[in-house]
Amino acid sequence: MAVTTTMQRLRICLEPALRQLFHFYWRFARGMTLGVRAVVLDGENRVFLIKHSYVSGWHLPGGGVETGETLREALKRELAEEGRIELVGEPALFGVYLNSHVSRRDHVAVYVVRHFSQDRKPAPNREIIDCGFFETQALPPDTTTGTRLRIAEVIENKPQIRTWR
Repeated sequence: MAVTTTMQRLRICLEPALRQLFHFYWRFARGMTLGVRAVVLDGENRVFLIKHSYVSGWHLPGGGVETGETLREALKRELAEEGRIELVGEPALFGVYLNSHVSRRDHVAVYVVRHFSQDRKPAPNREIIDCGFFETQALPPDTTTGTRLRIAEVIENKPQIRTWR
């Protein structure tokens, strides 16, 4: 338990510097960064969230779009990698957001996924330390603000805020 707490503290301390380092690299490797995230909803309208090893809080699954990859391909890959989720039907593009707290060059496409299969919950690994489906009215306390806003926009039909926050 003490090792976990120490690692969490270290991650929290290093997180801002690591984020800046990654985005400094991406500024030269990619002119603009583009990512995908998914609001994955099961038959009971519970939302799938993930917890990364390298950033704090619970997030929607997703990640960066690689060179030569479509948004849908990136979404499909990220859902499989992070949640063992396989798209069964077409995801619905919900919106595109400017993620300006990370970089003025970062954009995130958000999809709503209702048609999928998941053979089992994935085991924790170096990137994803936990994941699961949660009632939208009982999200984990450390669910990020951006994640909470996207869920409210989708589930409660709240007006879209086009910046990630």
